[in-house]
Order: sequence, then structure tokens, then C-alpha cells
Amino acid sequence: MQKGIRLNDGHVTYLGLLAKKDGTRRGCLSKKSSDNTKWHTKWFALLQNMLFYFENESSSRPSGLYLLEGCMCDRAPSPKPSLSAKECLEKQYYFTVSFTHENQKALELRTEDVKDCDEWVAAISHASYRNLATEHETLMQKYLHLLQIVETEKTVAKQLRQQIEDGEIEIERLKSEIAGLLKDNEKINTSPAAAPSDDDSEIKKIKKVQSFLRGWICRRKWKTIIQDYIRSPHAESMRKRNQVVFSMLDSEAEYVQQLHILVNNFLRPLRMAASSKKPPITHDDVSSIFLNSETIMFLHQIFYQGLKARIASWPTLVLADLFDILLPMLNIYQEFVRNHQYSLQILAHCKQNRDFDKLLKQYEAKPDCEERTLETFLTYPMFQIPRYILTLHELLAHTPHEHIERNSLDYAKSKLEELSRIMHDEVSETENIRKNLAIERMIIEGCEVLLDTSQTFVRQGSLIQVPMSEKGKITRGRLGSLSLKKEGERQCFLFSKHLIICTRGSGAKLHLTKNGVVSLIDCTLMEEPEGTDDESKSDKSGQDMEHLDFKIVVEPKDSQSFTVILVASSRQEKSAWTSDISQCIDNIRCNGLMMNAFEDNSKVTVPQMIKSDSSLYCDDVDIRFSKMMNSCKVLQIRYASVERLLERLTDLRFLSIDFLNTFLHSYRVFTTADVVLDKLITIYKKPISAIPARSLELVLCQQPKQQTLVRRATWLPQG
Repeated sequence: MQKGIRLNDGHVTYLGLLAKKDGTRRGCLSKKSSDNTKWHTKWFALLQNMLFYFENESSSRPSGLYLLEGCMCDRAPSPKPSLSAKECLEKQYYFTVSFTHENQKALELRTEDVKDCDEWVAAISHASYRNLATEHETLMQKYLHLLQIVETEKTVAKQLRQQIEDGEIEIERLKSEIAGLLKDNEKINTSPAAAPSDDDSEIKKIKKVQSFLRGWICRRKWKTIIQDYIRSPHAESMRKRNQVVFSMLDSEAEYVQQLHILVNNFLRPLRMAASSKKPPITHDDVSSIFLNSETIMFLHQIFYQGLKARIASWPTLVLADLFDILLPMLNIYQEFVRNHQYSLQILAHCKQNRDFDKLLKQYEAKPDCEERTLETFLTYPMFQIPRYILTLHELLAHTPHEHIERNSLDYAKSKLEELSRIMHDEVSETENIRKNLAIERMIIEGCEVLLDTSQTFVRQGSLIQVPMSEKGKITRGRLGSLSLKKEGERQCFLFSKHLIICTRGSGAKLHLTKNGVVSLIDCTLMEEPEGTDDESKSDKSGQDMEHLDFKIVVEPKDSQSFTVILVASSRQEKSAWTSDISQCIDNIRCNGLMMNAFEDNSKVTVPQMIKSDSSLYCDDVDIRFSKMMNSCKVLQIRYASVERLLERLTDLRFLSIDFLNTFLHSYRVFTTADVVLDKLITIYKKPISAIPARSLELVLCQQPKQQTLVRRATWLPQG
């Protein structure tokens, strides 16, 4: 993402001198003039992603500056020379620098050496702040790794020096012993001959003592080395890694046991019961409840056996190949998780059968179940993928970077996180569709708007609908009457695009009222409808109901406008309903504004960057996106750092009422109001030239019956 920079003359002069002194590339190049007629020789210096040029090598101030972030640099063919200049042009080598800024002309340069030309092209192509940041991060990791190696080498060197000192002391002692033995030998030679048997026994004793001392010193040294390694960080990390693996083995054994109970105590007995003469449950219901539980059990039994075999080869633990085998088969969890809520609904429906409920309680009373219900066992597979992700996080935290399994375990963790995100998004979308279909089946007349997959359920509840008088005013005198509460009670369902108002019938069925399907795009919310003074004084019982009603004015384009007045049971409920309805209306209108501004057949010139630049919604280190879109047709942010959230909040390219409302309701959880206000004050005080050019491309101006986009031109260096 391109950032705006703000420089003054002092900054440019300082950076120019720094480029002349420590630049990546420096030298003379020929630059084509702005009118494309002449070539001028300038002295160029490249510093990071800035290209300075001077009049000559001795100049103290730069003549110009080019910002190379996001540019393209390629060799260019030589122009066809005239007959008089043919010999001169054959020695020139050309290359061009193309910028992504609109209306900025490409920079044309040439040099007399082909090697020099290639080096300039390579240096300019890699002149990017993102590349520098990546290289800096890589170098920092290598630096930290080298620091660890240096600390280890220092420790080893210290141990070796200690061993050398001990060895020197031992050598001095042995020398003194040898000198003493030589003196004794001289005395023996000078003295009269003695019995040889006594001398041999003394020498043997001395040799035995020396051998014992050498063995004792060697064992002491090895004991010191081993104790130092046991206390080292590497050994501590390996111990924690082994503990993670052992706990993983215990968790896997417990999970396999849970799946075994689910299959043998519930699935297989219910299959047999479904085949009896008077089945308490059908085979279809059994399949819907358990789905592929048996396949999941077989898969994890194989994985558990492989894990036990690896533990048998301790302390050499290699687990990456097991996860490589397991990963392709974990997709079966997608179907199980997607079906989980539906399976619980089928189970609840089957429990209404007394025979099935009695049989299920017999199965749950078995000792293996430990008083756990079938719903509990069906929930266990829902948490297995997150458990694997947490285990791999702990395992990687205690695995050295140079470990042979590091890359494989990191790859397995990323794949599991991706699978978890996909499952989460699918479950959210599936549950919303099932909720809408369940409500649609409850309505006797049916409701086609609920068949729209983009229709998101918000809330439901009971409200009182108040009729209007002939003059169009609220009959507040009847607000407190018991008969009105019974006659006007309505079951209301709020969705992202519509408000459904129904009356309850027999058998928990619903009937749509007149104008019961209200399109929120045509609505205006008024929280405090006004009534006459006579009506407010006419009935004291209605005073308890005051400030609990709100009015929705509906103005359809193809029919007559009407008003819907609803009364909540409490002020908290009224506040919740009005807040949700207002937010839905704002989302729809903001979505319509964005669609009108960006539609293909509009006369407005929409920046191609906004429509097709997928990099604006790509996952990065500090921001991740979901596959679901909000009401403004913008990808929802799954998680991000505080800096990226504040950046999106103040960037005109990411207009979204959903993001704005969510941020303002939840920012106190992860930051403070002072940080947000400082960011907004900084943006407010920032001059227009310092704002990124791409953000200025999206400024919506209100004009009669149209919207226009105002573009701001960026500063271009003069040739």
C-alpha cells in the first residue's frame, strides 16, 4: 500500500548528501529532458527507494528527487540513429523507469557501459521499502540466531579453557610425580641391590593409584559437561517440547476413547434399533445425527497408533510426516461441522418420541458414558481442529529454527488454520440460511424475501402495533388498554433488508399482517412519535406506555406511503430495536451509495485501483480477512493490529458503515480513546499534499441528481 511522505528542503538536502556518501549506486547517467529533445548528463545517487540527481559530482544540493516505490525498471532498445550520429549512439545503452502515479512521465536514462546499465536496472528494480523491510527482518532473525550461536560458543570456550587449566594442573602434578620417581630410581641404582619383588609391588600400586585418579578426573569432567547441558536453554526447550508431545498423546487417546463411546454406545445400537420391527428412529435420522462419526473414529485410531509408535522411539521424536498424512483427510470435519447444528435439531425432534427417549437414556446410563449425554459426545469433534492448532503453536514455540521438523510443522499449522477459517465461515452462513428458512416455514402465506441468501437475521421479538386514527395521529389514549395489547401484539422479525410483522395463529403458525413485509430501504425511523395534548391527558393509564413507542414511515416508490407504529415492553427493548433498525437502514443506504458510485454503467470514472486491486484485501502479517462480505460488499476483517484498524478508519477507500459501527463499539477493548483521538487529530492537521494520492481519488461530492469523483494530482519531479 503506497504511503504519503512529507519532506522539506532541509530533509531533501540531507538525504541527498547521504545518498552521495552511502548510496547503493552512484554515477553519471544521461537523462532525457522533459521536452524529449535533448540528453543532459547528471550525477545520480540511489538511496533506499529514493533516486537523487545532481548537476555534477561536486554539487552539494540535489537538482531533483524520484520516489521509486512501486516503479518498474527495464532495459529499452536504442533509438534508430541518423547517419551522422550512428557511431555515437551505438555505444549508448538505454533503460526506462515507469511510475505508477497517474500523469507522471517515465524517466529515460542511458549509459555508455552495458554492465553499468544492467547494474542500475537491477538496483532500481529492488529499490522498494517492502523489500528493505523484508531483508531487515531476515537479517534480524539471522542476527538473533548468530547471537545465540555466539553465546553458546562463549560457554563452550569457557568450558574448554577450564578443561585446559585442569589439564595443565594435572600435567604439573604428573611431572612432579615423574621427577619424584626418577629420584627414587636414582637412589635405587646407587643403593645396594634390593629384593626385586618389593620394587615391582610398589610400582604396581603407584600405577593403580594413577589409573584410579585419571578415571575419577575424567568422570568428573563428563559429569560437569552433562550438568551444564541439562541446565542449558536448549535442553529446557527440548524437555518442554517432549512434554507437549506426551500431553498430545494423552489428549489423542482421550479423544479416540470418546469417539469409540460415541460409535459403540450410540451409533451402532441405534442402527440396530432402526432395523427392528417397531423402530423408534429411522435410518435417515441416524445418518443425519451421526453423519461420518465412524470415519472420523477410524482416522484418529490410525493417527493415534502412529503417534504411539513415534513415542516408542523417544527421545528421537519426528511428527511432521504424521501430520502430512493426516492433513488431507481432515476435510471430513467440514461436513461434520456444517451438519452439527442440524444433527442436534434432528436429535431434539427424535426425543419427542417416548420410546426413543427411553432407549437413549438407557445408553447414556452406561458406565462408559460417565453421565455424559449424546449431545456432549457429538460436540467433541467440534473442538479437535482448534486443539491441534494450539498444540502445534506450543510445539513450534519450543522447536529450534534449525530443527528438521520446523518447516513441516509450520506448514501443518497454517493448513489447519486455513481449514478452521473455512469451517467457521461456512457454519455462519449455513446457520443464517437455516434460521431464515425456519422462519419462512412458520409463516403460512410464505415470504419470498427470506429466500434471499444475502438476507441476514438480526433479531426477533414481540411488539405491539398501534393503529392510526383517521387524521393520521397516534391514538395514545389506547396505549395502556389491555385489549389493545391483546389485539395489537405482533411477532416481529428484523433482517438486514426487511422487517417482517406477523400475528400468531394456532399451532405456533404465523400470519403476515397487511403491509407486513417492510423494505428498510424505503423507511425512515422516528423514535418519538408526537401526539396531541388532549390525547396524552385523556387516559392516565397510557402514561406508563409513553416513550416506549417508535414510528417507521414507509415511502415505497410504486405505492402509497404508510406508517407503522410499534410499542416495546421496556425502554431497553425499545432502544435495542431502534438501534438495530437504524443500523440496518444506514448499512443499506451506505451500500446503495457505494453501488451507485462504483456501478459499471455509471458516468463517474471509478479508479481501477478500487475495483480490481486485490492487494487492498489481501492477508498480511498484521491483518487477515474473512471470505464473507458485509452489507457494503466489502470483505470483513477477521483480525488486525491496532495500527491497521486506525489506518482503515481514516482511509477514504474503505468506506463501510459496518466497520465504523463495529470499531466505535469495540475499540475500548484493544486500545484507548486517547490513541484514537491522536490519530484523528493527526489526519485532521495533515496537509492535503501529505495524504496518499490513492486515498484522494475517492472523494464523493453531492450534486443535484449525481455524484462525482474528484481527483488530486501528485507532485512529479521536473526534468
